[in-house]
Amino acid sequence: MAMRLYRPQLLALAQSRAGMALSGGRANCGVAHANSKLRHDWTREEVSQVYHQPLMELVFQAATVHRANFDSREVQQSTLLSIKTGGCSEDCGYCSQSQKFKTPVKATPMLKLDEVLEKAKLAKEAGSTRFCMGTAWRGTGKKRAFEDILAMVKGVSSLGLETCCTLGLLDAPSAKRLKEAGLTAYNHNLDTSPEHYPNVVTTRTYADRLETLANVREAGISVCCGGILGIAETEEDRIGLLQTLATLPEHPESVPINALVPVEGTPLGNKQLAKGGSVQWHHMVRAIATARVVMPKSMVRLSAGRLSFSQEAQALMFMAGANSIFTGETLLTTPNPEIAQDAAMFELLGLQGKKPYTGPTAAMRPEWVPESVEAKPNTYSPPQFSETRQPRPAVF
Repeated sequence: MAMRLYRPQLLALAQSRAGMALSGGRANCGVAHANSKLRHDWTREEVSQVYHQPLMELVFQAATVHRANFDSREVQQSTLLSIKTGGCSEDCGYCSQSQKFKTPVKATPMLKLDEVLEKAKLAKEAGSTRFCMGTAWRGTGKKRAFEDILAMVKGVSSLGLETCCTLGLLDAPSAKRLKEAGLTAYNHNLDTSPEHYPNVVTTRTYADRLETLANVREAGISVCCGGILGIAETEEDRIGLLQTLATLPEHPESVPINALVPVEGTPLGNKQLAKGGSVQWHHMVRAIATARVVMPKSMVRLSAGRLSFSQEAQALMFMAGANSIFTGETLLTTPNPEIAQDAAMFELLGLQGKKPYTGPTAAMRPEWVPESVEAKPNTYSPPQFSETRQPRPAVF
């Protein structure tokens, strides 16, 4: 699809989602078969039918689609670093970094270039092949700190790592400069359905977010866009989010699925803590599997909240199509499994890392970036059986 068509289609999408009701569906549930074309016309009813299948049927379908498009054992390890923490002017009801809420997170100055590069080197040594940098602010605007971020992107890219930023709202000139600095991907989540969104954030609109996605896409940067479970949404909101993503003019190359880690002091965190509950593993499996079916060639990232899920639950999420995780003990401001835990899980499940600039990001490598980075090795090899081997006598 021509790049120039992206913005008007996105803006039309934003307008059409206001007060949206369920769209009429086709006679079947719109199942994405392994060899089918990518679809951008999924209706709410079709996505709902996929989502509400019996769980094991849904996982089987998603696993089939996943194996037709990816190496099922390959899972990218990424690292997310908060380079500017706290003091954000936005009122995202789930976020501990908003200055509008009283949380344990305090505003701190932006990290220096040398600090960020050192963190990136450590992440690379630990097996990460994508390094993501996040700031707690509304957007880049005309901040002088943006020049420092450009240097960080250039420096991290020079290490041979894919680079990703999440800096809030992004205008077209800033997106172009990030691309020139070597940025691989830009993360800007839609969070939830268009209908539920005003209950989550009031300081920026759904259309604002879609505008940022258009600027990113038009700059030639890959799009990382997903949402969050556990923010007082309904199942219909989860389906609405996935349908919105699957009907973008181009599917995001990366779709993070997050489970809210509730932080005391945030409106949505307080609500979940008062209920005494959390996002259930089977909710994550359904969201991941449905994302895989309706966006078969996108990376589906099992993101925040992994500490609350067992290795067995995470294994089912990988089976259902998740092929990326964030590693490291902290994910922005919330806890995350330790690197050693993830290494043990990878060994147990027979998983291996993904090399940078392969798959959906294969065309994103800047000219100056070396090709020497290898994914973390995996020593697993399937057992060999001999047809002439005699059965061992049983001893009672």
